[in-house]
Amino acid sequence: MSDRIISLSGVLVWTAENRFKAMRDFYVKVLGLIPRSDRDRFVNFEWGCQRLTISVHEGVSYSNQDPLRLMINLEVTDIYATSERLRDNGVVFLRMPEQEPWGGWISTFHDPDGNTLQLLQVPRKSLS
Repeated sequence: MSDRIISLSGVLVWTAENRFKAMRDFYVKVLGLIPRSDRDRFVNFEWGCQRLTISVHEGVSYSNQDPLRLMINLEVTDIYATSERLRDNGVVFLRMPEQEPWGGWISTFHDPDGNTLQLLQVPRKSLS
């Protein structure tokens, strides 16, 4: 079927010009993401075919007033080690690592604009 959506190619997070540096520094320096492209008002990260972009938009002037509207899940292999590293980098967690009923682990925090981010460790598949 050629008329269906086949994948998520990326997420774009808009921010105000005066907030861009804090947002860029958070994603690069605090989270440790490696930019694919890094320009004055634009930073982009890539994992395979999926991209996360932080960029300036003239229509955005404040931090997110509704942080639960969108949640960005960042997959990790060791949620405890990643959470500890982020705490050491100043991240304040809203929810420390907890296992969900479906078997995965999550931990929740905000970026400088108040957007909700979540570390996600999916359960390993058994080889049996």
